[in-house]
Amino acid sequence: MPIMPARIIHRTIARDWRDVYAFASRPENMPAWASGLAAGLTRNGDEWIADGGPIGAVRVRFAPDNDFGVIDHRVTLPDGGIVENALRVVPNGDGAEVMFTLLKQPGMDEAAFEADAAHVARDLDALASLLEITPGRSA
Repeated sequence: MPIMPARIIHRTIARDWRDVYAFASRPENMPAWASGLAAGLTRNGDEWIADGGPIGAVRVRFAPDNDFGVIDHRVTLPDGGIVENALRVVPNGDGAEVMFTLLKQPGMDEAAFEADAAHVARDLDALASLLEITPGRSA
């Protein structure tokens, strides 16, 4: 398989990275911020099943809990295709950086890649909005 074009989309979140990881790494919390999983995830053994919309149900396998902020996940499409998603939370002072590496899939045109990037950016904005601690508000 050839190397795919990639884009790293990130957000700084004003919250301890461990708190961000603890929330973002739980599949049960993902519908609150990951719009592609808004319909929710159902556990099925070591995998999770998500409604993939028009493409049908997809299977998702997440990296095990870890001390490194890794939330990588493999999505298996109904046709058997696999999409590898790298999602990381890293310390940044008293806050966190959340980074998603978006890979341009084979056959994907530039417009679809840009749309995917915008989608990921909105999801990371939603995550930040849920978790950031601002004066007068607890998260």
